[in-house]
Amino acid sequence: MGELQPVNTEQPWGQVTHLRSQLFNMENQIKNIIFDLGGVIYDIRYQNIPEAFAQFGFFNFEEHYTQNQQTGPIDLFEEGNISVPEFRNYIRSLSPVSLTDEQIDEAWNAIIIDVPEKRVEMLESLKPKYNLYLFSNTNELNYNKFCSLLQQKFGFNIFERCFIKAYFSHLEHIRKPLVSAFQYVLEDAKLNPDETLFIDDTERHIEGAKKVGLHTYLLPKGEDVVEMKWLHS
Repeated sequence: MGELQPVNTEQPWGQVTHLRSQLFNMENQIKNIIFDLGGVIYDIRYQNIPEAFAQFGFFNFEEHYTQNQQTGPIDLFEEGNISVPEFRNYIRSLSPVSLTDEQIDEAWNAIIIDVPEKRVEMLESLKPKYNLYLFSNTNELNYNKFCSLLQQKFGFNIFERCFIKAYFSHLEHIRKPLVSAFQYVLEDAKLNPDETLFIDDTERHIEGAKKVGLHTYLLPKGEDVVEMKWLHS
């Protein structure tokens, strides 16, 4: 399936017209949208984690974890295949300084920023037109933290209200960009990939989605998902 590209107004008119035509055809074909969470719905900043660890004397944590790559034990944590205590002990095995549970949790959760109200409003406005789903690579520590923060902010569970189903990697024991993970979501939700758009901000996740036939949109850095006006037309 094709990957949509953001409109570049400096392109020759022929290319822009072709893209608008592509968006029109997409709009009439798509019935389901699968959203990523971090970087699409939830504002996050990966660099906050190594910066937080550095304040505790653990420098260069980005050698172990970035948006584009991470170590095997972190993969296992995202898949729910190691516990929080096991994860903390793994972090300690990397650190040249002693770290408490509280310091590890604080640094790890520093990635979490906020969900602007306008994105929840966007999701609510899309519900009458599309079947909405969420597929997030996350982990027990982050999940518990952002669920608590969102409940405090909105007064309701946005995942239950805005999506038919939210797939969290550590609860389902799956992880993007594995093909088997996307296949699981499609089969569980009984979705036709020809009628489904996947929106993510990480290129390797987009590549995994393409392999199962999903339509894809790589959200460019600096673009807000609410700016995708064609979704609302």
